[in-house]
Amino acid sequence: MKLIIQRVKESSLEIENKIFSSIGFGMVVLIGISKTDNRDIAKNLADKISKLRIFNGDNGKMDKNIQEINGEVLVVSQFTLYADTKKGNRPSFISAAKPEMAVNLYSYFIEQLQKLVKSKIKTGKFGADMKVKLINDGPVTIILEK
Repeated sequence: MKLIIQRVKESSLEIENKIFSSIGFGMVVLIGISKTDNRDIAKNLADKISKLRIFNGDNGKMDKNIQEINGEVLVVSQFTLYADTKKGNRPSFISAAKPEMAVNLYSYFIEQLQKLVKSKIKTGKFGADMKVKLINDGPVTIILEK
């Protein structure tokens, strides 16, 4: 599982030219799921994200987590995180999980994260053509991989 976490001032996600989800201050989590991922990995990464101290405290240092700042979370499925570009110019996605498996782990990850975060987790729509707009704060972008 690969996650790209971006600390944001705000973010919105459009599907078919309509706002599907939006958040204020918090984080956007792009999630890619591989063939070898499982529920334990999803649960561990949800726990890690809930505790990840990437928000500034009073001293200006990143020492607060999403809970401590009452932040919001937008989770977006993104199989292209498993693009393999070693051969040729067209990416291969052979390592990405098939949609049936990926949608189940995506949903499970969101359920686990929701248990740990006070604010309602916002999402995209699995498999949809989505347009994500965000204002990256910092910028702070973190890559997590298991």
